[in-house]
Amino acid sequence: MLQTLGLYLLTAVAEILGCFLPMLWLHKRGPAWLLLPAAACLALFVWLLSLHPTASGRVYAAYGGVYVATALAWLWLVDGLRPTGWDWAGVGLVLAGATVIILAPRT
Repeated sequence: MLQTLGLYLLTAVAEILGCFLPMLWLHKRGPAWLLLPAAACLALFVWLLSLHPTASGRVYAAYGGVYVATALAWLWLVDGLRPTGWDWAGVGLVLAGATVIILAPRT
């Protein structure tokens, strides 16, 4: 379970960086060369998702919960905006759903 969570966290950071770096360039807060590491991050994101041995739809669904939590941590740590109680409640809900998906018995 911890290995899966770690892989999901790394995947989420790769995806967020792959989207954040082009946003910096588009808003003229960063140079165009940021598009190169952004593309590498998105390629890493896809590769990391492929490492899970279960059905891809289940992987994406469970990953979504971890992504939401990571995105709120990014909001706080990088963007400097503290998440609200409603944000944390939403994270709790999606992580509960992701946990159900990850831990459900398989036939």
